Amino acid sequence: MEGNQLFPVFIKLNTLQTVVVGGGPIGLEKLTAIVGNSAEANVNLIGREIIPELRQFAAAYPKVRIFEKEFEPQDLDGADLVITATNNALLNQQIRIEANQRNLLVNFADKPELCDFYLGSVVKKGDLKIAISTNGKSPTIAKRLKEVLNEGLPNELNDTLQHMQTLRNSLSGDFTDKVKQLNKVTSVLIANKENSTMKRNFKWLLWITIVLSIALVVTVFWHKEPEFQLYIQQINPVFYWFLLGGFIFALVDGAIGMSYGVTSTAFSLSMGIPPASASMAVHLSEILSNGIAGWMHYKMGNINWKLFRLLIIPGILGAVTGAWLLSSLEHYSQYTKPLVSLYTLILGGVILSKAYQARQHKTSSTKIKKISLLGLFGGFIDAVGGGGWGSIVLSSLIAGGRSPRFSLGTVKITRFFIALMSSLTFITMLNGAHWEAVAGLVIGSALAAPIAAKVSNKISVKTIMVSVGIIVIIVSLRSIFNFILKIV
Repeated sequence: MEGNQLFPVFIKLNTLQTVVVGGGPIGLEKLTAIVGNSAEANVNLIGREIIPELRQFAAAYPKVRIFEKEFEPQDLDGADLVITATNNALLNQQIRIEANQRNLLVNFADKPELCDFYLGSVVKKGDLKIAISTNGKSPTIAKRLKEVLNEGLPNELNDTLQHMQTLRNSLSGDFTDKVKQLNKVTSVLIANKENSTMKRNFKWLLWITIVLSIALVVTVFWHKEPEFQLYIQQINPVFYWFLLGGFIFALVDGAIGMSYGVTSTAFSLSMGIPPASASMAVHLSEILSNGIAGWMHYKMGNINWKLFRLLIIPGILGAVTGAWLLSSLEHYSQYTKPLVSLYTLILGGVILSKAYQARQHKTSSTKIKKISLLGLFGGFIDAVGGGGWGSIVLSSLIAGGRSPRFSLGTVKITRFFIALMSSLTFITMLNGAHWEAVAGLVIGSALAAPIAAKVSNKISVKTIMVSVGIIVIIVSLRSIFNFILKIV
């Protein structure tokens, strides 16, 4: 028969005996899922070797008992459910035979064809619990849906459930009257009209802004500098260096999701470009790429609109202020350049450290709340340093416990508007600019955009991050060292 034929049930594991076989990372994953849904679950975990992380985790749950030994058939005596988390095919077959003889239901990790039941992804908001099943076809899809529901359902929904229970117990009248009263209360669960209106209008706003941005870039290149048309006939060799640099930096950004700004700025400074012109080049080249990325995230539903509203205005104000300040100090670039190089040096160290922390995924249980201040600070530093919006804002949001997927989509779309407003400020403030560098970065990054995603799947992220971190640190140190030699 077609379709999902599984029958969903919610089991009281605190009244049953569960046996988990396997003391490795998979066993830890299964035990985490069990006690995460039922902290009072009775669990016997059996493994020939028990990893320290599992022992440490189980120590917080007194009803979880650990047995470091070989599996024996009598371990299933008195069991109600069996979960197997081993990659030993012979042992799995033995457990299947012994469980069948005892009429026990068994789950085998990554072996859906052998399972009597599946452990689905679970969304939990207090007393509300939603289980997701893909009939064993795609755990990844189930986890993706879990992220969407976790982000979309407010934590306050549990309070609503408690109020609903109290209200239901206090209602009088017949069934029809009770339904009408309950409908009035639950109407607050319908999507906010303000968000719906924003989503409908945002598509047009984004497309109009992208078109105007492209027109802005073309106009600037054609009219801002009288000598620009001469570049078409007699191109400055610097253009080719920045064309190659923009292409490579965009590929790196597509692979690891960060570092375009810091690599482009560090490279520009090393090539003798003043900080304000370097930052303008970076932000002009980011308008189109971030507009496209933001549109894709919008189409995939990856935008947290509340987070967007909190970030966009402070982010723009910070970016415009930073661009104005840096442009005002352009005549003192010999002094601002080492400060920006120091900033890129710090970001290079951050990138290098993240290369060795990529698998830890440590996040806080409390979401960061001062979003507007974060946006203001991130926008200002991004404009002054030529990059850092993603490194500062995105990293802070994820570390503060927010969904990585929704945070990335929201940061990308806000980055588009921030790059646009920063560029406008730089263009207005700067009388002259190094347009060969600007054009090189814009064209190079645009050429790299279509293939960046494909390259990211074939290159080690850790290798790229280590290489980028080391290169940025070396280039930044070189600029600082040259400044010190001049004043000495």
